[in-house]
Amino acid sequence: MRPNLTIASSPDPLGGHPSGGDSTGGLQEAIARGEADADTIAARADALLGEQRRLLIGGELVEASGGRTFPSISPWTEEEIARVPDADAGDALRVVDAACAAAPAWAAVPLPDRVRLVQRAADVLEERLDDFAVLDTADAGSPIRLTLQDGRAAVEAVRRLAGIAPELRGSTIPATDNLHLTVREPYGVALRIVAYNHPFMFAATKIAAPLLTGNTVIIKPSELAPLSALLMGEVLQDVFPPGVLSVVTGRDAALPRALVRDPRVRRIGFIGSAPTGRSIQRDAAEGAVKHVTLELGGKNALIAYPDVDPAEVARAAVEGMNFTWSGQSCMSTSRLLVHEAIADEVVAHAVEIIEARRLGSPFDPRSEQGTIVSRGQHDRILGLIDRAVAEGARIRTGGRRPDGGDRGLVIPPTVLDMVRPGQTVEQTEVFGPVLSVIRWGDQDDPVAIANGVQYGLTANIWTNDVTRALTVARRLEVGYVWVNGWPRLYAGVPFGGVKNSGVGVEDALEELESYTTSKSVNVIFRRG
Repeated sequence: MRPNLTIASSPDPLGGHPSGGDSTGGLQEAIARGEADADTIAARADALLGEQRRLLIGGELVEASGGRTFPSISPWTEEEIARVPDADAGDALRVVDAACAAAPAWAAVPLPDRVRLVQRAADVLEERLDDFAVLDTADAGSPIRLTLQDGRAAVEAVRRLAGIAPELRGSTIPATDNLHLTVREPYGVALRIVAYNHPFMFAATKIAAPLLTGNTVIIKPSELAPLSALLMGEVLQDVFPPGVLSVVTGRDAALPRALVRDPRVRRIGFIGSAPTGRSIQRDAAEGAVKHVTLELGGKNALIAYPDVDPAEVARAAVEGMNFTWSGQSCMSTSRLLVHEAIADEVVAHAVEIIEARRLGSPFDPRSEQGTIVSRGQHDRILGLIDRAVAEGARIRTGGRRPDGGDRGLVIPPTVLDMVRPGQTVEQTEVFGPVLSVIRWGDQDDPVAIANGVQYGLTANIWTNDVTRALTVARRLEVGYVWVNGWPRLYAGVPFGGVKNSGVGVEDALEELESYTTSKSVNVIFRRG
């Protein structure tokens, strides 16, 4: 039975049908005016959750074979809020058949026309941003202010990729006095499997590069937060020709494994955990030689030298930890490697900032942190905190359910001090709101500590010595570095990791290139 997410009845300041098409800025503006509170936003979610969601296969909205469904569980109420189509290997065959059938005609569409259709898709998605945000808040427990922010970022990213798509081109090579050139061609069918921490943003942005480069694309969202991706399929049903875009959901590994192993799916992009990424590599190799890119986890370090302002480091550490997403972010700077000369001040400032943050319902626009996505992940995080304490770490704040909290899978922002290199919490990606503080002195090498994990996604360096900053940046085994900055991504700058953090980069021209193959053409002139 689906519960009512509304705590108390309240009029809807937005008016109209909750899934109406003219919502751009509506909810954001209502929040700014103080006219949208937790109850009205939850009521809007209830209306959306009452609508049946279906798969998009071959241009049609369909149920999974046999009408199978699985429950979507709210991390705020821990109750069922919707039924989700539970596709299996048979449905995987259906969707790949449809994508393959559509691939030749889509590849033949001139690039300017593909760009126009992708831009049209961005416009259509923008009209429903409020609905995507509300569904993500209900489904994943992310704060409503942040899911609205995700929606805007997604539309901007799609438009940005569409704008740079014409930069994708081949080349001519002066190998001889004949004509030697390269052309870029699509793979055919591309599969994107995305994570739960930014459900709509990932679903929307990760279809853009495959579509722009002439591939048909199948999107498979996480079973933990699939609702906004299914709505995206409905909204975009008539934007692209049948089979060009497909959206499928499934509860277990049968669906993604069948898609990954299908030899006709030659290009795969995955966002998620390192163990699942390695499993995808193995399964892909079972079907054929494929191009697989992986955006995986991180155990990211912020290295603070003693020549910087402790208050600035503390703010960067708190912001970089992504406590707003309950730490459920691959790029969270979850290890604070701080010189012992400033460590006490940094930790004190960080605790002060954290304890002033507001926790509450993810539907409350005032909330600054959401829930953990599932009971299993919630209990795993608490278990890692307990183990850290047993291994000698000290809790400076957080670490247990907030006082008076009787609802939701909420773990308050937690600072673990006196963590030592090699301990479980220092090596393991917690994927929760846990910041580990590792103190180091003049005899220690913080770069070696930062590199001493299996991951290599991001790092942040704080120092006023430019030579040191650039030297450390070169030594760090990561794919993305900030120096004296607040952790964020920048438009057009390639993002990706090394080691067990992944293969390949995204959010730039390189992502578009990765969805094409290069073909060399040699024209031999017949002379005389």
